[in-house]
Amino acid sequence: MADSFNVSLSESLRAKRRNGSALAPLREPLFRSLWIAAVISYTGTWMQNVGAGWLMTQLTMSPLMVGLVQAAATVPVFLVVLPAGALADMMDRRRLLLITQGWMVLAAGILGFLTLRGSVTPWTLLLFTFLLGLGSVMNDPAWQAITPEIVSPDQHASAVALNSAGFNVARAVGPALGGMVVAVAGSGLAFLLNAASFFGVIFFLYRWKRPHAEQVETGRVLEAMLTGIRYVRGAPLVKSVLIRTGAFSFAATSVLALLPIIARPHGATGYGVLLTSFGLGALAGAAALPRLKERLSIDGIVAFAILLFAGMTFAAGQVKIFEGLCAVFFAAGMAWIGILACLNMAAQTMSPSWLRARALSMYLLVLQGGMALGSALWGALATRVGVPTALMYSSFALILGLSTIRRHRLTTQQLEMAPAVVRD
Repeated sequence: MADSFNVSLSESLRAKRRNGSALAPLREPLFRSLWIAAVISYTGTWMQNVGAGWLMTQLTMSPLMVGLVQAAATVPVFLVVLPAGALADMMDRRRLLLITQGWMVLAAGILGFLTLRGSVTPWTLLLFTFLLGLGSVMNDPAWQAITPEIVSPDQHASAVALNSAGFNVARAVGPALGGMVVAVAGSGLAFLLNAASFFGVIFFLYRWKRPHAEQVETGRVLEAMLTGIRYVRGAPLVKSVLIRTGAFSFAATSVLALLPIIARPHGATGYGVLLTSFGLGALAGAAALPRLKERLSIDGIVAFAILLFAGMTFAAGQVKIFEGLCAVFFAAGMAWIGILACLNMAAQTMSPSWLRARALSMYLLVLQGGMALGSALWGALATRVGVPTALMYSSFALILGLSTIRRHRLTTQQLEMAPAVVRD
């Protein structure tokens, strides 16, 4: 469900001023139940990521195959994210989410049993990672779209911010738990725990009495997709958001894709701790963002954060001391959240509400698609020239991507003027 939940912190601040507390949505039982279930599910997902990455290093030390683990999880975005966005605007989102959550339970559960039996090969692992990614991509647009249905309208902005906070709490906790589970019992148990983590969300969806909602789009899925594509082609702000997102995601994914190899000398627990350091850095970055936004423009924050992330990407290939690597990934996490929070704010506000799920699906296509392509490319490059050199080239690509700022600015005024009206 990945990073699409890291949304605008400026929305969170405005919600605090309106409602007195950013935690106010948690006082609403419906939202609180789903939020708790979602944090548990996110935690299971991070445990899955640790288990899959570490299992691949046990099956093969090929940097290409290790890089393909992340690629396999994100490449389904190319296949189904646009239809998923159209379906989320057209059908009963509760039913769609029950189907996708059940799909992910089966994929994670079967992979766990096969792993415990010792029947997993590198290609089996990639297949089931792909199947899990397929379910996640089908899930994401509908998942984001149900937030207004489970919280009162005046709490919507705070609820979106709390979803982001929940994801980052899981990012901080899940990898450490996953590393401990893998170290003690192996990757198979981590996969089974991930399968179990979906049941809280399934239980919520099963019992949720969704109010009748009039469908905002009729016709065929293909027609709905084409409507969204035509809108994107004619909206300069949307194109700017997508170009900036693609330039970053393609170059930035190298350090996360190659992390299992970087962490190999420090064991499975060390791998989990490094991912936890990244998550804690993201939480620290989220806390620092409001003050940064008082002093810098959105483009200024993104430029600064990209320079920091590029420096940490280079350092990840050079630092060998474990404590130093923890510091590197903490700083990288801070930069990561700064970049994605600003891009996600733009993605959330760049389109009218009647096709927001489709516009978000295109944002996810570029974000996760760029990460999938980047994971495969940086893994292949690391196979040829080594991990430190591949990370150095990746840091250069991040700096080169700053050139997109000149022609594709994301000013606060532009975002506030972005269309956000309901179609009559």
